Amino acid sequence: MNSKSQVMTNNNSIVFDVIGWIFGIAVFAVGVVNTFWGNDQGFGIFLILLSFVFYPPVNTFFKRLTGFAIPLIAKIALGLFIIWASIGVGELFDKIDMMLGSF
Repeated sequence: MNSKSQVMTNNNSIVFDVIGWIFGIAVFAVGVVNTFWGNDQGFGIFLILLSFVFYPPVNTFFKRLTGFAIPLIAKIALGLFIIWASIGVGELFDKIDMMLGSF
């Protein structure tokens, strides 16, 4: 039988996995926008590569390969940096307007 703490741990794991997938997809999309619109292709490719850090299967593969997983606090710090760099410095909203104007 599962104890109450094991069930809560499994529920937390599912929530963190879903958040990881959503944030990974969002960072990947921001990377695509930066790669193809604007003047910052290198930053866009860098964001696309960083998006893989947030996908749970990549974290599992990394843990199997190296023996340790990427800590949650490191993912949070990286996520905050990506948000700051994309919105503030990377002018994401201007690039989205440029992208929508090209259709």
